[in-house]
Amino acid sequence: MAGQAQEVSKQFAGGDTGTIQRPNKEPAGARIVRMALPVSMLILLGVVWQVYVTIYDVPHYILPSPVRVGEALYTDWAILGPALVVTLKITFSALGLALVGGVFFAIMMSQSRWIERILYPYAVILQVTPIVAIAPLILIYAPTTQAALLICAWLVAFFPILSNTTQGLKSTDHNLLNLFELYGANRWQTLIYLKIPNALPYFLAGLKIAGGLALIAAVVAEFAAGSAGAGSGLAFRLIESQFRLNIPRLFAALILLSMTGVLIFAATSAISHLLLRKWHESAIEREN
Repeated sequence: MAGQAQEVSKQFAGGDTGTIQRPNKEPAGARIVRMALPVSMLILLGVVWQVYVTIYDVPHYILPSPVRVGEALYTDWAILGPALVVTLKITFSALGLALVGGVFFAIMMSQSRWIERILYPYAVILQVTPIVAIAPLILIYAPTTQAALLICAWLVAFFPILSNTTQGLKSTDHNLLNLFELYGANRWQTLIYLKIPNALPYFLAGLKIAGGLALIAAVVAEFAAGSAGAGSGLAFRLIESQFRLNIPRLFAALILLSMTGVLIFAATSAISHLLLRKWHESAIEREN
């Protein structure tokens, strides 16, 4: 009976993809145009920015030109590169812990109403409390500044994964639940073969949100901590550049942070597409 339930779950989760008719893919020319439009807009904005700064002779300590920002990014890479690595370590460590903790507690709460009633209100409280408000307390009780930054980033990234995964596990079709019960599947078989595949799109949506929030929280926590020195991240380099009126370096650090956020979102979107493209409505290409 459990084997029949497993087979039903495979069909539900897209294990049997032979029944799905894949439409014609997007033409290569249309795909190139779609990708070239945002790049062209970015280039156009850069040109307008450069022309404006050149024509009006804007001082570089007020608004540096894109050329100066590029030069700062190159010449100050020895300073900005290690700071970027520190920020990335905190971001991805927090995101990894949020993934493990969020999925674990979501499964526990979906399996027990009592656990959900006990834990979920406190998770909501942690989410709605501004991280800047509790960062000083975390800095007091954490053993090191890096540990405090990691905790702050983890707190912000944890709730989207917990909330979305819990919602996905609880949104399983009741008809399919009854079918699994009819085939004699136990609670853990139903969880593994039905609820988790059903919750995958919700989890991946939470992952997209948590990836960006982990980066934001890592920077905000470092602002609150006021950490400095060789082991500091990009947030300190932003503050340092501001105090020294080194605005080209400040812009370079901002660009690094923005590009990091874009790459994190692109990576999580690619993971979502690869996992859902064969069976979920949100990722299947259509002709209309």
